[in-house]
Amino acid sequence: MPHFEIYVDDVPRAKAFYEGLFGWTITPAPMGEDIEYQIITGGGFVAPDAAQGGLTGGMMRRMGAASPAGSPVRGGTMTFDVADCDERYAWALANGGSEALPPETMPGVGRFAYVEDGEGNIVGFLSQVEEGAQ
Repeated sequence: MPHFEIYVDDVPRAKAFYEGLFGWTITPAPMGEDIEYQIITGGGFVAPDAAQGGLTGGMMRRMGAASPAGSPVRGGTMTFDVADCDERYAWALANGGSEALPPETMPGVGRFAYVEDGEGNIVGFLSQVEEGAQ
């Protein structure tokens, strides 16, 4: 079962960012007092558990220091389908994200962009574009 995790320093801030960005619901998981783990659901593609099939996701407090802003990517980059790459990019920048790669169109692939989420993670957006559109 495919699963992704997002590591953060400020769980409430990161929850608000991703809930607003993708429409996810992020809720605490019963993992014990020492682990602040959250389960990610919603957004049309994320399943609450492996039994339902599809992609599952989680968020947890980072267990060490994050790489400084602007440093090379130190981990996976998550890219998600969105209806409008430019609109989601603008939302991310207005809500605590910073530019990693501004929107551009790749012929045969679509329109894509990357932002840093304010927690040291890079997240990407990809939207389909009509042939000849920019």
